[in-house]
Amino acid sequence: MIGDNERVNDSSGLAEPGDSYASRIPYVVPDSLDDLTGPTSGVIELPRGIEPTGRRYDLDDPSSRVSLYVRVISDATTAEDLTTYLNRDMLRWLWPQLHLPRYCVRRWHERFPELAAIGAGGPWQ
Repeated sequence: MIGDNERVNDSSGLAEPGDSYASRIPYVVPDSLDDLTGPTSGVIELPRGIEPTGRRYDLDDPSSRVSLYVRVISDATTAEDLTTYLNRDMLRWLWPQLHLPRYCVRRWHERFPELAAIGAGGPWQ
């Protein structure tokens, strides 16, 4: 199910033949990319639920910026996590560079065809 600030997953909750653990991770997807109003510069420290090591991310450093976006998209537990730390325009620009789990990419592409048109980076496309 997508939207309503819920985690993404199918409604059955049952694994099907061939499912892997990765296919069952309930990735969070926002209702709208316009909801992503996070910062575009500065140093960010994510909450321990997303980044358990306490690592700080510098949005002015390209590799750190990509790492933050991968971490937040992969490990966010609420839509608020996404809207707080991700920015719509930056996400669109970074999307082809993000090496995300293929099931995560698939769920974002299902919700946002404009991201599917941009394509995802690496072998996960």
